[in-house]
Amino acid sequence: MSGVWVFKNGVVRLVENPSSGENSSTGLRRKVLLHTPSNEIITSYGSLERKLGRLGWERYYEDADLLQFHKRSSLDLISLPKDFSRFKSMHMYDIVVKNRDSFKVIDM
Repeated sequence: MSGVWVFKNGVVRLVENPSSGENSSTGLRRKVLLHTPSNEIITSYGSLERKLGRLGWERYYEDADLLQFHKRSSLDLISLPKDFSRFKSMHMYDIVVKNRDSFKVIDM
């Protein structure tokens, strides 16, 4: 096992392959959502909404604190925080599970 031991906030952990594009300040790789047909990384809700719209997802305006999308052909609902800076990997994976052929989560 190779890597570097990182001590942060009183916790020691092994970070493997520290030179392979990891964020040096946190020792973690950043997860991003990739639209696979266009090979485009989603960097805003505007681009995400366009991609989801092409797949049949529509905005759902039930909750003012969330950005939500639904498909008329299913019971699925995608709920995202209003602020894109709070868009985390758990939200990305929710999108991937509901659109397996169009999105995937990758490390940057």
